[in-house]
Amino acid sequence: MQVISIMSFKGGVAKTITAICLAYILSVVFKFRVLIIDNDKQGNATKSFELHSEERKSISDLLIERNINIHDVILPTKYENLHLIPANMKLVEANMKMLLNMTGNRDKRLATALDEIQDEYDFCIIDNAPDLNMSTQNALVATDEVIIPVKMDKYSFDGINELTEQIEFTKEDSNPKLRIGGYLITQFYNSEYTKNKEEELRNSYKYPVYKTRIRRTPKVDESTDHDMPILEYSRTCSASRDYLDFAKELLS
Repeated sequence: MQVISIMSFKGGVAKTITAICLAYILSVVFKFRVLIIDNDKQGNATKSFELHSEERKSISDLLIERNINIHDVILPTKYENLHLIPANMKLVEANMKMLLNMTGNRDKRLATALDEIQDEYDFCIIDNAPDLNMSTQNALVATDEVIIPVKMDKYSFDGINELTEQIEFTKEDSNPKLRIGGYLITQFYNSEYTKNKEEELRNSYKYPVYKTRIRRTPKVDESTDHDMPILEYSRTCSASRDYLDFAKELLS
């Protein structure tokens, strides 16, 4: 199982949309067995599959309960090859408990749980909150490859160095297999400003920038209102075509 984290310290960069689209394409289009993990207290990835609940077990239980069976947390979605570990606001409390618990391996709980299902899925996609906390650190320790969505504006660029530093620290201290797959340009539109920012990104950072750019379209916002992945809501819109190209680029 290849574990891919979608991560950014900046909100509003289409992080959750990217995670949902990638999971949908890999499972529905390419027929891989995919597990998507919602690792954000807002639970937007969970809501997109109409599985949000404060009652059922979630990523919070997986991180703080001892001897929990990961299969008790995994939910089937309406898509045959796609399963979900949900999230809700209880993740706030779970992060506090892990922070106060000074026992060893508190940042390896997700990795340990995922080891149990290595042979059951081809890909695990983790949608992370735009924070540095115990749950996102758990994700980094469990991850093989990080994809960093970047919007072409100053605020989005500001968090890149901090995130890449944290990834390098985790690689050195806890997870030698961890690597940055690349930066993914999202919500792109043609203007002199965005073209200049793209050139800056491609020339200024030591990690690769994916060739595919995800174009901005109102269809993405409409798809969230219908709780549908954008490819199911509008297969021919520019963002859908771009995400499909990105998945092909990633697989290649």
